Amino acid sequence: MATIKDVALHSQTSVGTVSRYLNGYQVKIENRHKIEKAIEELGFSINLMAKGLKTNITMTVGILIPTLSNIYSTKIIEGIEHYLDDFGYSILVCDSRDDVKIEKQKLKFLQDKHVDGIIIMPVDRYDSGKNIQETIDSGVSAVLIDRLTQGVTCDAVVSDNVNASYVVMQHIIERGHRKIGIIAGDQKIYTAYERLLGYKRALQDYNLPIDDNLIGYSDYTKIGGSKTVNEILEKNTDCTAIFATNYETTISTVKAVLDRGYTIGQEISIFGYDQTELAEITEPPISLVIQPIEDIGKKAAEFLIKRMKRDMANFPSIKRLATKIITTDSIRNIL
Repeated sequence: MATIKDVALHSQTSVGTVSRYLNGYQVKIENRHKIEKAIEELGFSINLMAKGLKTNITMTVGILIPTLSNIYSTKIIEGIEHYLDDFGYSILVCDSRDDVKIEKQKLKFLQDKHVDGIIIMPVDRYDSGKNIQETIDSGVSAVLIDRLTQGVTCDAVVSDNVNASYVVMQHIIERGHRKIGIIAGDQKIYTAYERLLGYKRALQDYNLPIDDNLIGYSDYTKIGGSKTVNEILEKNTDCTAIFATNYETTISTVKAVLDRGYTIGQEISIFGYDQTELAEITEPPISLVIQPIEDIGKKAAEFLIKRMKRDMANFPSIKRLATKIITTDSIRNIL
């Protein structure tokens, strides 16, 4: 069985350099490529769990996400994994199924697996905090991603949700729309709360009333989104625009209005979220908020690497990444 010394000899590097690579520290790109080639050619492997019992380092990062069934989660995980790859870390992904109790169980599971750190998308902006903080207090480095939750002291990486919603509403209002529906999402979810906040601030700044009949609280699924958009349209026959605030409800909104026989950009205007694939096949293309999804994952992983190395500069930090706003003829000018 190959040893670290064999890898060093085969890669023409030092034992110290190989050790640094295996422990997740940065080495020169040229040396990293040599070491990776030597590891592959020699069939070198290391028992991370046994190593962890000796050093408390397993080179594994846990990722805890409320649902793995949508493309947003997949892209987030890709961003995390791509960044961690350069440091030699593997990932262990868990699904909390939008349930705080399961979230607590999964946090315990990841601790029992001796992960070196955890990146967490909290289920709830109120109730997730206690369990996450207990995990941090046990000595595990953690970073929140996409959502914040109360009572937690750690770094976080999120989209600038309030500003994104505000800019969307500004665009819709300035094209003459006054009856604007929103698929707001469950307000226990931090992102849903912030996106609704941006919607309301824009209405207030333009001296427009906040009409509760135009606000729909979907569960952020395709089925929930479809039900909610239909309820809004049935209650408000004078509604001229809909703002769908996540990926799934954008699909639901487009399908619902087409099923009603409406022409997008004529009888009804639509602004959506992240649905670049759908935007390419609708006519006109859908106006969209595009989140820097993979960058969110990479930045969270960057924070975690720093904290696992006990670099606590500017701790805790909240990084809000700007979104990209794409406007199209899906928002009709009715002035």
